[in-house]
Amino acid sequence: MKQVRPKKNLGQHFLTDLSVARRIADTVDACPDLPVLEVGPGMGVMTQYLAEKPRPLRVVEIDRESVAYLKQTLFQGDESPIIEGDFLRMDLHQLFGGQQFVLTGNYPYDISSQIFFKMLDNRDLIPCCTGMIQHEVALRMASQPGSKQYGILSVLIQAWYNVEYLFTVEPSVFNPPPKVQSAVIRMTRNEVQHLGCDEQLFRRVVKTVFNQRRKMLRVSLRQLLPPEAPLFTQYATLLTRRPEQLSIAEFVELTNIVAEDGKS
Repeated sequence: MKQVRPKKNLGQHFLTDLSVARRIADTVDACPDLPVLEVGPGMGVMTQYLAEKPRPLRVVEIDRESVAYLKQTLFQGDESPIIEGDFLRMDLHQLFGGQQFVLTGNYPYDISSQIFFKMLDNRDLIPCCTGMIQHEVALRMASQPGSKQYGILSVLIQAWYNVEYLFTVEPSVFNPPPKVQSAVIRMTRNEVQHLGCDEQLFRRVVKTVFNQRRKMLRVSLRQLLPPEAPLFTQYATLLTRRPEQLSIAEFVELTNIVAEDGKS
């Protein structure tokens, strides 16, 4: 069967290096004994190594041509693990009988952030997430306060997961080669069960201040509170800082202050 044609509208860059594919597949071994869901298997270069592992595997693929290829190559029986559809629209509780699972994949660059936000919304189901994404996004996810890469993804993901930047992948091992480097990451659920603040407001505060990351907090927070709010007089020192200088704990504290002022 002829190979699948990479489609630009789906952000497809097929991995061609088998040694890299095996290394990525092996990242799920840090969370043993759990089923695995692979997003965007394409022609199954990673899938073939995931299928060797003694655990349930399902793959979700939106591209019909890729689905047909997988059915004729890797999965030729009636018990196919392929789910044809859009991961972003799936009810993840319907997978594996509601059991926890590991999420992995060679994620399309243009929707990787959306995939991770869905992971956050389903964090009780996904104790471990691994895979390959754009190098720049991986740096943002793993960065610490004070760095230029520290931003929305850093805070929202690290609030719930420990993030490891595992290794870099060069463009030459893809078809077609992307214009940027890629990176493989692993996220493992931390012990936090509740942030200690309103989670929706936490997200809103983080996104609001980082959307004006060069501004002091006293400027960006005016989008959430009126000028006469106690925050602007009682926390003047805090508000001279910029968002990349705040730890997750400080964002939680700031969220609680905003919540209290919003009641008055």
